[in-house]
Amino acid sequence: MGITGGIAAYKAISLVRLLIKGGAQVQIICTPSALDFVTPLTLSTLSKNAIHSHFFVQETGKWTNHVELGKWADAFIIAPATANTLTKMANGYCDNLLLATYLSADCPIYFAPAMDLDMYTHPTTTTNIDKLLAYGNQELPAGSGELASGLEGKGRMCEPEEIFNTLDRHFRLSTTLSGKTILVNAGPTFEKLDPVRFIGNYSSGKMGKAIANSLAKRGATVHLVLGPVDKGGVHSRVQVTNIENTHDLYEACSSIFKECDAAVLSAAVADYKPASRADQKIKKTAKEFTLDLVKTKDVLKELGAIKTKKQTLVGFALETQNEYENAVTKLEKKNLDFIVLNSMNDKGAGFGKDTNKVTLIERTGKKHTFGTKPKTEVAEDIVDLLSTYL
Repeated sequence: MGITGGIAAYKAISLVRLLIKGGAQVQIICTPSALDFVTPLTLSTLSKNAIHSHFFVQETGKWTNHVELGKWADAFIIAPATANTLTKMANGYCDNLLLATYLSADCPIYFAPAMDLDMYTHPTTTTNIDKLLAYGNQELPAGSGELASGLEGKGRMCEPEEIFNTLDRHFRLSTTLSGKTILVNAGPTFEKLDPVRFIGNYSSGKMGKAIANSLAKRGATVHLVLGPVDKGGVHSRVQVTNIENTHDLYEACSSIFKECDAAVLSAAVADYKPASRADQKIKKTAKEFTLDLVKTKDVLKELGAIKTKKQTLVGFALETQNEYENAVTKLEKKNLDFIVLNSMNDKGAGFGKDTNKVTLIERTGKKHTFGTKPKTEVAEDIVDLLSTYL
């Protein structure tokens, strides 16, 4: 556990107490400024371990091995995480023991921002948080309320009970899918018209990456076949295959699926591609231009055709009209076990957003409807249902 120099450091005392009571072993690293807010005596008494704050301990003449600390942990939580520490984490600064340990850790890392309202919403802070999320770290978002400055707004450190519950869920779920191998695909496919133009769509791959991350956190072996999108934000245990077009997506998925217990196909596949591809850029000479298209491989249907009784197959349906009927038809025609329906008509759903609103429809006809949520939480709902099949 890392504690940084903010007024919310007092909450860390309650968090340590909850963790110890829950049966955890806790090592604590304080930045030098954190010791202005909490005392080593209090923290060491509660954690039953000496507190680490410097690379070299003058009293004992011993060096604190930050690499050893980073490898020892099953989870690393930094609470509170000040704007200063978030900046350093996001940009690779390493001027104290906490940061050196952070850079050495290979376990899941959680951070709980705590700062004043204007600092929390400043573009620098939001950019740094986005960077940390892209690196695979997990945010415990700040809450709203009265701040130390007297202002009202967002910036309060996540409450210790919420943090404990998040860690408790992490450890309870971390082995539930151990031994299972699961394929996920995500993002768009691009079908080239010439060397500079393509047919594609606005898919960001965020939903599929969130599903892959959720599966990896639960102990599954995860293969992610990812279209031409940002490659950041993928859990370190996810094996990624990068593709560009539908043919390559099909080749990768059909090869991997044979060894899988399940597949979740969230990729937004181009349904058509140019009948022919120009070797050189097509020049703007004619007043009109006719483009001939042919169908691409239906990857979901192809996997449904080879699916065995021991395998589970999940698809997505992004619809704009007759949503439920179209999703059920797709579920049946493509031999799926359940389908994830979302509508472009729902606010907060669709391409490029950080949120989604879905309905899960099973082959039995059973429906599970959810409100608009962050895609990370939608992924948990999908994986919860998938886990019942596995």
